Amino acid sequence: MITPRIRLRRVRLLVVALSVLSLTVMMLTPVAAVAQEQPLVSSAVLMDDDDGWEDASFVSEQYVDDYAGSLDSIVNTTIDADEFYADGFDGSGVTVALIDSGVVPVGGLSASGKVVNGLDISFESQADDLRYMDTYGHGTHLAGIIAGNDAATGFMGVAPGASILNVKVANHEGAVDVSQVIAAIDWVIQHRNDNGMNVRVLNLAYGTDGSQNWQVDPLAAAAERAWRAGIVVVVAAGNDGNTTALRNPAMNPYVIAVGASDSNSSAHVGDDFVATFSNCGTESRHADVLAPGRSIISLRNPGSVADVEHPEARIGDDLFLGSGTSQAAAVVSGAVALILDRHPNATPDMVKAALRATGNSVATDYKYCAQAGVIDLAQFLAEYQDFGDLEDIDGQSYGYADGSGSLELARGSHHVEVDGVVLDTEHDIFGMTWDSAYIAKLAANHIAWNGGDFNGTSWSGTSWSGTSWSGTSWSGTSWSGTSWSGTSWSDYVWAGTSWSGTSWSGTSWSGTSWSGTSWSGTSWSNDNWLGLSWG
Repeated sequence: MITPRIRLRRVRLLVVALSVLSLTVMMLTPVAAVAQEQPLVSSAVLMDDDDGWEDASFVSEQYVDDYAGSLDSIVNTTIDADEFYADGFDGSGVTVALIDSGVVPVGGLSASGKVVNGLDISFESQADDLRYMDTYGHGTHLAGIIAGNDAATGFMGVAPGASILNVKVANHEGAVDVSQVIAAIDWVIQHRNDNGMNVRVLNLAYGTDGSQNWQVDPLAAAAERAWRAGIVVVVAAGNDGNTTALRNPAMNPYVIAVGASDSNSSAHVGDDFVATFSNCGTESRHADVLAPGRSIISLRNPGSVADVEHPEARIGDDLFLGSGTSQAAAVVSGAVALILDRHPNATPDMVKAALRATGNSVATDYKYCAQAGVIDLAQFLAEYQDFGDLEDIDGQSYGYADGSGSLELARGSHHVEVDGVVLDTEHDIFGMTWDSAYIAKLAANHIAWNGGDFNGTSWSGTSWSGTSWSGTSWSGTSWSGTSWSGTSWSDYVWAGTSWSGTSWSGTSWSGTSWSGTSWSGTSWSNDNWLGLSWG
């Protein structure tokens, strides 16, 4: 029995189930993950309950590469990336920050240096056996699309030479509050060049239905800060349907808002159309580009919630089938890594304009969907073979987002809820008052994070310094004494799941913790899980 039960209303992760026509908001009941006499946490989330994981029975394991949703078909035919590979550009030297539900070292993501564990401020960050790990299954699927590379099976993502900076914000239900996402973005900005990393791309498959003006919205402003710091920010447009406005922060006009295309069971773009679930936007702000997002094959995360609840999505032992603008955004993030490998001095504005100018139009019944085309890297090279061709591109000039608006409005209609007590108004997950203008000012100067502290308290992943929700009240009601001390999650186990004979619960990180002063940037080795050390 789980006591107390923590229930939360959920923000959608930008993935959709094509077999379900109407999307409902309801709680996931995790099967593989169980807590013993300790609270489970959910929150505004990354993913819809219907999840976007599909029945893969129609995909033959023997002919995966011939399937239109395979990475082989996508990179060699749909987006035509093979000329980059032929010229020796595979994303090497480029780090893609993935703010998501974590990543696990399955084949294709386990090589030394492929994944670097950065920040974990998820609700699972205090559990030694869950820290950085993708208990949900979403982050691993996207990481495979972006940069997977498995010589044993031949699986390759779009940018197989790129590395992934794993920034975990979501738990096994995909749960995360907008304050965590903002904090994660600002952490990436401050640490983008630590220890030889070169974070030039940020993938964000997250969106709320918050609709305050982008120039004041705190989440939209955080995404723009990363853009202005030289990071190409790739954001999923949303899975609410073609007639729907872009989600936040895709609504910020600076970032690359990615919609999903449907391959129509063919690798060639000529018969593609805009996926029916993909948000197209409005006259003033619509998706910038499209990329394959329906029925995409990537890496399976054995024992994750997605894997346990959707065994029908498995293809053999290693692969998994899913749909959404999340997957489309991952394709674009990989493509951007290839471009930056070839043109390392390209600015975010250059990359965005060039991708938009060289995309291929596809069929749609909605005029705002028609503003975006499927990315075409062969056409990109035809137009921008040399960096000098990019230098003629004018920069974007929409004004600045100051981030001074309401955190509550950035959440939209979705909130963290614990025993009927809702986290709302201007407070972060610790109950600390959120002064948007002040935090934005610190973040603009790249000092929002001070070691492991953010917004006046410790957010470090291994120890939250005894901070508890019981000490702070929101709207006069406290969080019922729920503590975020390290013992709160000591009994949280991953039941019965193994990694080739090695139990998740038995596998540990190195045991080092953040000191709040520095971090080593330690990455996974092939034969051991190494925790990231802060000092």
